[in-house]
Amino acid sequence: MHSSMETGLRQNRPRVIVVCGPTGIGKTRTAIQLAERFHGEIIGADSMQIYRWMDIGTAKPTPAEQACVRHHMVDIVDPDTPYDAARYARDAGNVIRELHDRGVVPIVAGGTGLYIKALIYGLFDSRPPDPDIRRSLEDLADAQGPSYLHTQLAACDPQAAAGIHVNDRFRIIRALETYQATGRPISDHQRQHRFAQPRFATAKVGLIMPREDIYARIDRRVDQMVAEGLLEEVRSLLARGYGAELKSMQSIGYRHMADHLIKGVDWAETLRLLKRDTRRYAKRQLTWFRADPEMVWIAPDQIESLQPGLASFLTNGQPIINTQRGANGNV
Repeated sequence: MHSSMETGLRQNRPRVIVVCGPTGIGKTRTAIQLAERFHGEIIGADSMQIYRWMDIGTAKPTPAEQACVRHHMVDIVDPDTPYDAARYARDAGNVIRELHDRGVVPIVAGGTGLYIKALIYGLFDSRPPDPDIRRSLEDLADAQGPSYLHTQLAACDPQAAAGIHVNDRFRIIRALETYQATGRPISDHQRQHRFAQPRFATAKVGLIMPREDIYARIDRRVDQMVAEGLLEEVRSLLARGYGAELKSMQSIGYRHMADHLIKGVDWAETLRLLKRDTRRYAKRQLTWFRADPEMVWIAPDQIESLQPGLASFLTNGQPIINTQRGANGNV
């Protein structure tokens, strides 16, 4: 089985299995199952699992899970290191080519849609950052806060603003910088880039289940993270000098624990907000992935039904076809 797949893998572009879906749905378990079945290794596509010392709140693969199958793009930078989709596309792309050369199936697994899109299609070619424009916007962000810049972005590029969190200072500044430097919204550049040819052949598997099941899993996961020591993990990060203002520390879970520790937000309210915001994040993830017409949706417990199609894809490049609709998760 493996020899014929290895022959297929070495022909033409690398063939990559992509496993994605909302947070808490079981992407890691599914990716491990596929890696064991197809002689693969896993490439994380999670913008938080790249950070060292941020394990519990990111639901990072456990040591036992990483011992089962080799994982890449996990624990690669410190929490204060700038890292973006362009760097991810370069680094993860290098891993895919290395696995391809070894005849190993690359299995990309994660919930950061922008990372996956950048990896497969690359990012649009934008001009290098303008130091003067960047400095001016940085100064404005320092004085007025990122929400002020987000309001400016919404005025000139509402489409981009709708897809960028109000606290995501880096992406807000990059979008405004692109508009000021080129006279065109960054969303226009991105729309034009959608016609680029993919760098890899992909079989995209989206995991889905009914909304109430996803929300119940999210609530259980939050409770489990707290039981495993999420608060202590954040306390330790703060003690290491990683301030609450860092991009990594502004993510779901970490900002909630930091607000409890620093601002004294009530514990019950902290947990309520964490569960609410995680559900909202899951909804945004599904909105992103559902826009991809190549996605094949399936319930996690039905993944075995796709294995013959995935084997055919790896051997001869034939696209996978979903023979069943799976669960209809209207999140």
